[in-house]
Amino acid sequence: MRVEVRLLGAVQLYGDGRPAALGAAKRRVMLAALALEANRSVSLGRISEMVWAGPPPRSAIANLRSHAAALRQIVGDRLVAERGGYRLRLAPGELDVDEFRRLAEAGRDALAADDPHLAVSRLTAALQMWRGRAGDGLPGGTAVEARLASLDEQRLPVVEDLVEARLRQGEHLKVVPVLRQHLHHDPLRERAWGQLMLALYRGGDAAAALGAYQEVRRVLDEQLGVAPGPELSALHRAVLDRAPSLNPTRDRIVTTSGGPELRLAVEAPRELPPDGVELVGRDAEVAELLAAVRGAGQVPTTVAVSGPGGSGRSALVVRVAYLTAAEFPDGQVFIALRRHQAAAAAIAPAEVVARALRALDVPTASSSDGLDELTGRYRSVLTRRRVLLVVDDAEHAAQVRPLVPAEPGCAVIVTCRGRLHTLDGVRHVSVRPLAPADAYALLAGLVGAARLAAEPEATAELVRLCAGLPLAMRAAGARLVGRPEWPVALLTEQLADERQRLDVLTYGDLSVRDSVAAGYHAVRATDELAGQVFRLLGELPSPVLPAQVAARLDVPAARAWRALESLVDAQLARAEARSGYHLLPFVAEYAVELTARSGPATQPAVVPRPRSGRDPSIRSAAVRTLQAG
Repeated sequence: MRVEVRLLGAVQLYGDGRPAALGAAKRRVMLAALALEANRSVSLGRISEMVWAGPPPRSAIANLRSHAAALRQIVGDRLVAERGGYRLRLAPGELDVDEFRRLAEAGRDALAADDPHLAVSRLTAALQMWRGRAGDGLPGGTAVEARLASLDEQRLPVVEDLVEARLRQGEHLKVVPVLRQHLHHDPLRERAWGQLMLALYRGGDAAAALGAYQEVRRVLDEQLGVAPGPELSALHRAVLDRAPSLNPTRDRIVTTSGGPELRLAVEAPRELPPDGVELVGRDAEVAELLAAVRGAGQVPTTVAVSGPGGSGRSALVVRVAYLTAAEFPDGQVFIALRRHQAAAAAIAPAEVVARALRALDVPTASSSDGLDELTGRYRSVLTRRRVLLVVDDAEHAAQVRPLVPAEPGCAVIVTCRGRLHTLDGVRHVSVRPLAPADAYALLAGLVGAARLAAEPEATAELVRLCAGLPLAMRAAGARLVGRPEWPVALLTEQLADERQRLDVLTYGDLSVRDSVAAGYHAVRATDELAGQVFRLLGELPSPVLPAQVAARLDVPAARAWRALESLVDAQLARAEARSGYHLLPFVAEYAVELTARSGPATQPAVVPRPRSGRDPSIRSAAVRTLQAG
């Protein structure tokens, strides 16, 4: 028969998995007394002292024998009658107190071995054994109650051990409510107060960390008449000084010449670019990304964020990276793969991995070491660490595949124009053009709502011409901010002219033209025919069918279709089942510019592209305003 005794909460007894009705309170106390001395003979006199709060009555021995008989009906020969007493035989795993202690010790061992992931698992399992206060509901004043109270005290440091393990994993803000509740019940735990200060500081709230110190100082003075200990005082000074030692660190292993390996603490990389862009209309994408990245502790996580150039992929990913930074205490690495010029080759996968290794403090990593060797070193470095890697502007899956984490704990977020279909186990998030209301809100945040409200028709047309592309909205908004005397209608009129649209949407380092050009050069580098088809689409009126392309370029229809699909994959064109292929907004204007610079894609006469219509009322409004000025 399997027996299970539970003392960490209300006293419970199970026989072969079935709960037993214990009845009288004294019987439950007797069971607890025997379980606490499991596998040892306990005299009737000792049991009496443990069961009764005061001197035992004359009938104590008779009552104990009666309770023993009732217990034996449940546990059988597990309760052994011995000369002058009883012994309760329990196997490993049958007493929750023993299981709690075993798991807690395993968790502490994992902490000592610097394995916070295993420590969290073991310590969480230990605390899950508890269902309330030990011996909840038993009569007070007994020796058994005092023994059980000591178990409650043993639970407190285990809670703090678990918090320490979670802090090492970077779960700073997540442990704050746990610590608050812990300190509400046990406000004199200085270790927990220190953990709360550290969690708040690393979570970005230094003021709250200092406030926690003032609170513990008041509590200790009121209840004990003492000041905080040296550890808390030193932590307080470090927070005041914003000491680098409070930042999460990781180990670097260095092999000395002819000597042993040394572990040197080095500061984790913090490479994320500034999160200064106002993010509008991306709540759903942010929520989807957060859900994926925050699952990295359970499963290896890679997320690919795709969308056309200028759609705000990078801004979205950087925002999410900051929101989850505390959950990756071993660092955040940012790798930009954008080509700096059209003639430049795409960055090779080996160099991408070498770049990641150098950020993770492997300074000797070089692409000449070979992709397989670099990938192996990279995965070894990430073992038992929590690192977030952001790879911006990947052109193809091969650049990213070596970075995909093999174990839980790390996450990789990739931005790319097209979906990386050949990467296994990757979650895909698509970034689409902004809805008109969101585009208006973005423009209003840049220019001012009052200025837009003064010209509602011109503003609505401006929003339409920017086609929901955040980069276009930002360039237009920046130009209006730089020209406060301009009416909105003037800029709208300029945008309505296809010949100067890309010039208007270039302001400072904001350039829709450069964004489209990067996509064109990337697809042309891998498919020369696709580049030729791109220029051809700038000559032909939309939509275009594969048969037209095949005839104009004198290539097989299947090859023309594949080239068109390459443009779709690169987010330069879209396909409509019934009509054919169209270039996306602003892409068509760039294709026309290419034709003007380098000549038509084919020798036959070029069919001119139709001009988009203009609203004469907007033009006249702009002219009147300028004349009046």
